[in-house]
Amino acid sequence: MDPSNNPPVPESYIESLAAEAPVGDFNHADPTHQGFVQDTASRIQEETDPDQVERFLLSRRDEFPLAMHLAAKLAKSRKAVGSLSGPVMLSVIFAVYKEHHRLMRPDEHEAGEDFLRRKAAQLDWLSGASPHLSWELLAVDDGCPAGSGALIAEIARNEGLDNVRVLHLEEAIRDKLPVAGGLRTTDDSRKGGSIIYGMWEAAKKPATTGEQVVLYTDADLSTHLGQAGLLIEPIVNGGMDVAMGSRREETSVVIKKGKRNVRGKLFIYLWKRMLSPALLDVTDTQCGFKAFRAEAAIEILDDLLERGFAFDVELLLKTELRNPGSLARVPIAWIDSEGESTTTALSPYLTMLQSIAAMNRKYLSPFGQAEDFTAFVESLDEMQWNQLMDNVPDAIASADPLQFGHFNEVSSDDLKNSIA
Repeated sequence: MDPSNNPPVPESYIESLAAEAPVGDFNHADPTHQGFVQDTASRIQEETDPDQVERFLLSRRDEFPLAMHLAAKLAKSRKAVGSLSGPVMLSVIFAVYKEHHRLMRPDEHEAGEDFLRRKAAQLDWLSGASPHLSWELLAVDDGCPAGSGALIAEIARNEGLDNVRVLHLEEAIRDKLPVAGGLRTTDDSRKGGSIIYGMWEAAKKPATTGEQVVLYTDADLSTHLGQAGLLIEPIVNGGMDVAMGSRREETSVVIKKGKRNVRGKLFIYLWKRMLSPALLDVTDTQCGFKAFRAEAAIEILDDLLERGFAFDVELLLKTELRNPGSLARVPIAWIDSEGESTTTALSPYLTMLQSIAAMNRKYLSPFGQAEDFTAFVESLDEMQWNQLMDNVPDAIASADPLQFGHFNEVSSDDLKNSIA
């Protein structure tokens, strides 16, 4: 049925739902807040058209609480799962490093999110929309000195979470598995090594019937896993190899703390120049919410350069070169989880950009502009990079990253001059 042909959702209906929403800031670690968004999403899916509800909320974006916007995304996701016509196995992978505090309940530690139980509950809720969807969680210990992997295994055992598995990147390195090639120790991985290992472990034995989707996410609760249906749909029904959660689409809903926007824009501008013309329409490579068709994933996980924070870019680039036009961008709701973050203070942009420069050298033919920007990034040291971040050209700082694929107003020479 075409949603545009349905009668408009009454404003009074949406307002009555919003009247029950949590007051104040939405807290993704609060079970009552989670309960509201899931119960409201179920009502929207069962009683009306989720697409129309979302359009109405976005037309008055600032008038409704964040919980309502998240509920609309979840309703669309649950609708997509409810329409599955055959079995789908969803494998969800996340890496853990010093997550021992976030594993606790909020009343046990100020940074506690109880994220393992919450993730399992979110997937249980989503799979309740269809008998066709089954799921598993794969936690991959990235060499955590606090034993996050062992803590997850203990919680899963105590809670009877039989579809939760724990892997250890250290074991893949010790056993010299090809997927861990190039890693001498877990210190050589910055999340990427563990995510890639988890994807390989999940995808190496495809489902015997139906489709298998391999999705990776962050350890925290920034992205409600009930949105996984939004990524499953373009793969299972749309024929895509990858569905990328994106925080930079017009209908994305994002709450992001801190002041990283201009730095993020500079990062996007530079990597797009280096990888042009590939990935021109991708705007958010770093969102930790991406799903892959299992058969496609297993084809791209060999002979990788990157095991650090730029691993997303290499996976997307290899997928696009293997099957052009097979990447889908999916607007999502994303609520920043800064507490206890292991990456916020690292400022990894220069390292990531120089890794992407290496990808240009490996995967792409020499190309004028891309070659110029690649050489420029390769030449930067940390001091020059910090200068550049303090002097981002206004043309980049004020531009919309959605347009950066075809935005060439700032040359590599312009950037050189800004730090001369």
